[in-house]
Amino acid sequence: MSILVVIVALAGCGGQGDEELLVSAAASLAGAFAEIEGAFEDARPDVDVVLNFGGSSTLREQILGGAPVDVFASANMSNMDAVVAAGQTVGAPRVFAFNTLEIAVPAGNPGSVDGLDDFSDDGLLLGLCAEAVPCGELAREALSTAGVTAAIDTNEPDVRALLAKIEAGELDAGIIYVTDVTSAGGTVEGIAIPEDVNVTAECSIAVLAGAANHQIANAFIDMVLSDEGQAILSEYGFSSQ
Repeated sequence: MSILVVIVALAGCGGQGDEELLVSAAASLAGAFAEIEGAFEDARPDVDVVLNFGGSSTLREQILGGAPVDVFASANMSNMDAVVAAGQTVGAPRVFAFNTLEIAVPAGNPGSVDGLDDFSDDGLLLGLCAEAVPCGELAREALSTAGVTAAIDTNEPDVRALLAKIEAGELDAGIIYVTDVTSAGGTVEGIAIPEDVNVTAECSIAVLAGAANHQIANAFIDMVLSDEGQAILSEYGFSSQ
């Protein structure tokens, strides 16, 4: 299956505009970007925004492999930096939101998890995102700072996959973003990670050099950075500072 077919298969349904805008965005942005898509299409009915969500590292590799993408929104800077270094962006990336980590447990907390120390308990079923994706990289950084040697049972390809296993009760706990706990709407419970060991992720966005229409791509980024876009991101738990 070609990269193009994969992207179309993964993309959400957009409007019926005359021109497509292909946006590859980190899985943690799914809820917020779906709303921003709607707001943008209301303002620009001539444009059909096609969203492709996945782990930022997976999206990076798709872009570097030649996938047709107009706008890239990464959950961290390192994956964006790799795309910039490859000469695949136009202008400097813009940081548009910040995210932090939280422990997530199934509703009712059946494993009685109360902090990062529990991630060393091999009697619990524990999960992280894969190390290559931002939520996995940052979770390991937080655990290391806290001096915890984790006993991990599964490494999931992105934060949404990890959240799904926690929601289903297949895991006693995982480390995901605050925003994903918020978007889960009560199907999981969040346990705060102390500020002195928590990690902040910088979400960045850029127009890609191969974008079919740079003007429309920049207009979408302007929407993300606008008061309306920032209000939507805030509703999902992202912060602007």
